[in-house]
Amino acid sequence: MFSVIAYLIAVVLANMTVYWFGPISTPINAFFLIGLDLTLRDKLHDRWMDDKLWLKMFMLIAAGSAITFVINRNAGNIALASVISFALAALVDAVSYSMLHKRSFMIRSNGSNLASSLADSILFPTIAFGTLMPWVILGQFVAKISGGFLWSLLLNKLQKKELAQ
Repeated sequence: MFSVIAYLIAVVLANMTVYWFGPISTPINAFFLIGLDLTLRDKLHDRWMDDKLWLKMFMLIAAGSAITFVINRNAGNIALASVISFALAALVDAVSYSMLHKRSFMIRSNGSNLASSLADSILFPTIAFGTLMPWVILGQFVAKISGGFLWSLLLNKLQKKELAQ
């Protein structure tokens, strides 16, 4: 349950800061918040693998965008960009993550984050701001990969500590 709540808080906070501060906030969000979401999504993928994975993942993504819209209807374009880009990125992530199923969590998570970050980094700002913004896309992509890597280290360490107790 913690992963679901943390995921929703991070995506809503990311959406709202993009609404408040515009494209300049996207690399910062990508590092701290979206990097966390990508890694949490991989943890949830493992947990939900045989239990309606696709439905639960779609509901989680839709919930984040719906909460954003409920908080501020003026952020509707951001919420729409979020649901579309995260849904496609989740599909790319799930396929990539599954292809790496025999690897360690760190390789599965960071390998799938590489692919899904590219999809999300292209789609989100293009839809949210209505134009192709190469420097924003590049900044987001690098930040998501870096942030996702750091979050995967932290979450993997916490999980190992939990299992040892």
